[in-house]
Amino acid sequence: MFRPLPTGLFALILAASAGSAQTSLPGTVPLTLEGDLAARMVDGIHSFLERETVATAQKRHSQSAPPNPERFRKIIGAVDQRVPVTALELDATTSRPAQVARGANYKVYAVRWPVFDGVTGEGLLLEPDTPPAARIVAIPDADWSPEMLAGLAPGVNRATQFARQLAENGCQVVVPVLIDRRDTWSGIPGIRMTNQPHREFLYRMAFEVGRHIIGYEVQKILAVVDWFGQGNAGPGGRAPIAVAGYGEGGLLALYSAAVDQRIDAALVSGYFQPREQVWKEPIYRDVWGLLREFGDAELAGLIAPRALIVEAAAAPAVSGPPPETKQRQGAAPHGRLVSPALQLVETEVERARPFFAALKAAGKLRLVASDGGSGQPGSEAAIAALLRALGVTASLRPPGSPPSDARRNYDPLPRMKRQLDQLVAFTQELVRKSPARRAGFWSKADASSPERWQETTRFYRDYIWEEVIGRLPPPSLPANARSRLIYDEPKFRGYEVTLDVWPDVFAYGILLAPKDLRPGERRPVVVCQHGLEGRPQDVAGPKSDSPYYHRFAARLAEEGFITYSPQNPYIGEDRFRLIQRKAHPLKLALFSFIIGQHQRTLEWLASLPFVDPARIGFYGLSYGGKTAVRVPPLLDGYALSICSADFNEWVWKNTSVDAPYSYLLTGEYDMIEFLANVANYAELANLMAPRPFMVERGHNDGVAPDEWVAYEYAKVRNFYARMGLPDRTAIEFFNGPHTINGKGTFEFLRRHLRWPN
Repeated sequence: MFRPLPTGLFALILAASAGSAQTSLPGTVPLTLEGDLAARMVDGIHSFLERETVATAQKRHSQSAPPNPERFRKIIGAVDQRVPVTALELDATTSRPAQVARGANYKVYAVRWPVFDGVTGEGLLLEPDTPPAARIVAIPDADWSPEMLAGLAPGVNRATQFARQLAENGCQVVVPVLIDRRDTWSGIPGIRMTNQPHREFLYRMAFEVGRHIIGYEVQKILAVVDWFGQGNAGPGGRAPIAVAGYGEGGLLALYSAAVDQRIDAALVSGYFQPREQVWKEPIYRDVWGLLREFGDAELAGLIAPRALIVEAAAAPAVSGPPPETKQRQGAAPHGRLVSPALQLVETEVERARPFFAALKAAGKLRLVASDGGSGQPGSEAAIAALLRALGVTASLRPPGSPPSDARRNYDPLPRMKRQLDQLVAFTQELVRKSPARRAGFWSKADASSPERWQETTRFYRDYIWEEVIGRLPPPSLPANARSRLIYDEPKFRGYEVTLDVWPDVFAYGILLAPKDLRPGERRPVVVCQHGLEGRPQDVAGPKSDSPYYHRFAARLAEEGFITYSPQNPYIGEDRFRLIQRKAHPLKLALFSFIIGQHQRTLEWLASLPFVDPARIGFYGLSYGGKTAVRVPPLLDGYALSICSADFNEWVWKNTSVDAPYSYLLTGEYDMIEFLANVANYAELANLMAPRPFMVERGHNDGVAPDEWVAYEYAKVRNFYARMGLPDRTAIEFFNGPHTINGKGTFEFLRRHLRWPN
């Protein structure tokens, strides 16, 4: 609760002569923090997230019932209807037969199978000579080809070729291709290529449409399970079904078994462990809200009472994305995979045991340590445990000799490119269909009047805040406003201000207060927001010479507006982007914190006796323009919003595979959100209505072409006009680059914030 001073007293103090200027704002305590306050802010958010990760894990650990598998399907993007699989297709040509090898008691075929329209799975089928003892999807790590796991190609130790070992023991085995970690085709040929692993390249575009590389590959595995079900319905009788995977394949085995009850057993090798440090793993393992419900133990709980064999083995050695070159950049940094200590694997398995015990299936969970937890995957003990769990009673046969590939000089790269291209094309089709999905999502919003619009869009505001941005509780600490005088100019004074928000998280900015405030007067405020890597001083500094901002907060203060220039935490390059990595598994994001900081800022501004709380506007450039369409639409305290140098066809911007403006080509991995099926920039802007909204656009701004901006804004103009409010929205095009123009926007502020009166 803020306790404002009487209006007249406050104004008299602010109007004091320069010689007797207050060193801090009345009603605040002196600000004594030194150093880089922006860096402190980012560090504080990191501390908050690290503490919240621990608290979330403890809360999850205290739950006795396993979580909901349908929610898990949704967050991994395994939501599309698969096409029926009646048979696997043999991959053969006139010069290359489908049978590629012959083992001791099985044949090996190159196969494919349908998954979605235009998407197939591909790999190898190891078909036993006798009716199968079990039907198993053997899933390699992402950097292993099916041929490696079957012993047809070098690269995997003989003892680790568990697909071949399972076939030698009478199992029918399908080995799918996984999208690998190379960067060969990541980018837009002729425009720019990147060093993003193929998995990251797909992850980025799929995330925008509510899909995931993980979900796509789970679906490919489940399509094989569909085919296994067809076989089990045939005259040969039922054989148990299992999945067995290593590394990325271990993840997929765990996830697939968690969502499909038809899978009788799972072998997870080189993957199972506490997952609270998932933000350190490759970004293509980033799953929105994962840790809120689904640690590895909870996923094991979804498998219970079916069998789960966890093999502690050396994880794939991944030190990060492919190296940067002058020609290839833009991958999310870090992303290492390291082998966990055996104790960590044991700890997570112990957490899973109560789920099995509760279902009287304690014996169905088994931990096998390969060479003390650091050995090769597919150990004899792990394979034997899987077969026993499937009811195969015969003794494990000793490994035979690997078969020879009949395809001379076989090159798996065209197959990999085909698999990648199919998923890219499928995702792009989802992008093309997203306007219709958005229209369906918004179908219950009533735009017949401003009043009905405000009433019927409360659900949409809440949904976007909770499900797309990630909602934190309201600020929990007293504001404890602190300030210090930093500017004393002829027409205004400037104060640095900090406000507490949550433990370790504070808001910070610069308030410019005109010196001609009269006792009892309340004036409008313009919140002036910097862009990427910016600071409040860039927009509010009287001597700032930024070519982007043109000291627009100071210029507005010289006109008599009160201005407040907040520090937003998108500063520090990868240090701030790691906030996204830590936040996403908690169902949070960078803007979760920005919204809370602005909530607290609005509360404080509204408490100032010389501020008119009904006339607080927002004006942001670049990342500040991103803020303009994400924060004011959700916070009623903003009376208007101006988006400068950012308004865009945002879905295209994040997913385009043919435009040089695409974020797929940059290192800005913090941009992706589940927006395509929910809200583009037009829908976000429409949430401002009936409040005014404006776009400022330089013709030479490289964030997008004018045509994209005009196309998206036309929807906003149409919406406001149909609501009978055409004068409350505007766009100004000007000859210039990525910059504040300050012409039409200043007039927009004067008109709608009624200044001067």
